Amino acid sequence: MTMVDLGPQTRILARLAESVPDGLLSGPTPCPDLAVRHLLGHLLGLSVAFRDAARKDLGATTDTSPGSAVPDIGPGWRAELPKALDELAEAWRDPAAWTGLTRAGGVDLPGAIAGAVVADELVIHGWDLARATGQDYTPDPAALDSAQVFLHAAADDPNRGNGLFGPVVRLPEDASPLDRAVGLSGRDPKWRPSMAG
Repeated sequence: MTMVDLGPQTRILARLAESVPDGLLSGPTPCPDLAVRHLLGHLLGLSVAFRDAARKDLGATTDTSPGSAVPDIGPGWRAELPKALDELAEAWRDPAAWTGLTRAGGVDLPGAIAGAVVADELVIHGWDLARATGQDYTPDPAALDSAQVFLHAAADDPNRGNGLFGPVVRLPEDASPLDRAVGLSGRDPKWRPSMAG
């Protein structure tokens, strides 16, 4: 896994979040059982956890499984999320973050794999947030490339259905790189809020 500057992607995400109106916070997202506010809470939590994973500052933030509780936002989220995203990007600019072992979500893993995981999270959840709130979305190309490498590797995991991803959504050969990544993550690139149950 190659070192990637996550700054361009975190800035894209921060702009998307800034444009979310309060009236859509309870709306559906492509993530089953997560409203927009929960997705934003997840982004805030993962930003802090993977910042600390990059710094090898292991503890409560890196030990907590993402599925242990439904994430949510507090009243200060509009200031907290962009700050956490900035700190995340800065932490992963240190080459040491991409070496050795670290921990995230209670799982020990190599730094380079953790970096690829967070690139994937930022790209795919950026799509989730944009799609849920009717915003245009073009991810950072370097982060998208990193996410695709990670997602291709995860596509063949025999335990795939028990973890982070749903079944791969098969797409036509001419699908865009973003649609391919979305499909590999187990989401339907055609998803719209009207499709939510």
